[in-house]
Amino acid sequence: MSVFSYHLIELPFYKAIKGMFSNSISKNTNGLIHSEYMTAMTLGAPILSTSRLLIGQVAVFIQWENEIALDAFLEEDNFGRILAKGWHLRLSFIREWGKFSGFEIPEYKDYLERPNSPVVAVTIARMKPFAVPRFIHWGRPVEKLVRDHPGTTLSLASVKFPNTVSTFSIWKTEKEMTDMVHGHSAVEKPKRHANAMKERERKNFHFEFTTLRFRPIAEFGKWKGQTGFIPGL
Repeated sequence: MSVFSYHLIELPFYKAIKGMFSNSISKNTNGLIHSEYMTAMTLGAPILSTSRLLIGQVAVFIQWENEIALDAFLEEDNFGRILAKGWHLRLSFIREWGKFSGFEIPEYKDYLERPNSPVVAVTIARMKPFAVPRFIHWGRPVEKLVRDHPGTTLSLASVKFPNTVSTFSIWKTEKEMTDMVHGHSAVEKPKRHANAMKERERKNFHFEFTTLRFRPIAEFGKWKGQTGFIPGL
């Protein structure tokens, strides 16, 4: 059964830069469906700041045919062994909105065992270059909403030049996530996400865009000295 994995790793500056411009994960890797190697960013940080683009912090989002292929990659591949030293989640697909080329949406859709189960959301898009200023205007308030939301245990953005942008967030419960999406959270300016989605519907920012929702099935390693980002896993 297809499985997704989301990896975070800190690399030396030169290795992180090299990874931006080379294929760290070969397309011929056994069991690989698709991967995106990205540089991590701080949600909501000023665009022109050193805290925005975190060179050296790498996010890799991958789809595999099965967990056997993922395990083999982490044990036998050169870059896989590097990722194995970092932190990663294994994810089972629940829902998709939109489309993004490369990933193959499984026919089987998982489900959450309980209404208060944790859930993971990944968005990924290819930007229209001339839409970037408008996207930043509407997007940064949403980034701050997700970053500061009491329902998240870990959230970040990532980018791959020239035009791939992504977000990743772990939510304590699905309800807290859906309340945020629809503007029902008990936080300051709760409708920031809903308003941005209305603007996207009015005039799209992207060539392609998808939001993927997952059930976390396993967590490995540490990120910034911490572990246990998935409550009760």
